Amino acid sequence: MERVTLAHDLTFSRLVYGMWRIGDDADTSARHVQAKIEACLAQGITTFDQADIYGGYTAEAILGDALRASPGLRDRMEIVTKCGIVAPVGRHADAKAKHYDTSRAHIFAAVEHSLRDLATDRIDLLLIHRPDPMMDHEETGQALDDLVASGKVRAVGVSNFRPWDVELLESLMSESLVTNQIEISLARLAPFTDGDLAFHQRRQDAVMAWSPLGGGSLMAEKGHLADLLDEMALHHGVDRAAMAVAFLLAHPAKILPVLGTNSLGRIAQIGAAAGVTLGRQDWFRLYEAALGHEVA
Repeated sequence: MERVTLAHDLTFSRLVYGMWRIGDDADTSARHVQAKIEACLAQGITTFDQADIYGGYTAEAILGDALRASPGLRDRMEIVTKCGIVAPVGRHADAKAKHYDTSRAHIFAAVEHSLRDLATDRIDLLLIHRPDPMMDHEETGQALDDLVASGKVRAVGVSNFRPWDVELLESLMSESLVTNQIEISLARLAPFTDGDLAFHQRRQDAVMAWSPLGGGSLMAEKGHLADLLDEMALHHGVDRAAMAVAFLLAHPAKILPVLGTNSLGRIAQIGAAAGVTLGRQDWFRLYEAALGHEVA
């Protein structure tokens, strides 16, 4: 599978396995999680996306249990995780309200929790999960720089930030923010036209795409877009999900879709999207179908 360079010594698989629902599975045993990881690795999918808040602050530990049970597995993977959201559940059950915390103290504490829960000595990529209206950008930037310098984090980035948020935070850092994980799919086309993708293309960032299937809405879609996805999927010998992901892979911004499912059968098919070559006209056919009208 194609690999994308995020930093000089860090590359990711073009497709990323998202673990936000891993705690929802009926089977969260180390053996079952290992089977999911191996199914990804067999396709060349080596990058795994986590966040401290996933599963009510339990998802990282579920992955960590699998890594403890199979010591050689960690070195075959890249782990992404996120911090900065404090929800009144799990270890933050005493919080009075859901809020963001991008203070140095919180980021450092979150990283220590993640390292311990994930059973690892380093995080390959740490993301600030949401832009924080109370962010002290100098303090947050220095904290991220210091984490990279410590070796506990290899690279840093953000999630759900707009271009001006990225520029302000990075202007106060010595490290570069190597990615922005944003919502983008055939169900959410805004980043193609609102300047977000263009901003990151200019910077040569590798953009990560969460919810590339529109939170499942594209799988339930009926009408012209659904018919076109199914027609193209049949032509390429893949399923509708792979076709929707291939739409993102075809874009020159080098988008890295983050795909999550608990089904071993579906996991085994994730890599199919990487085998689809989508031409410009077919890309625009899908784009126009999603827009609901032809381009001007």
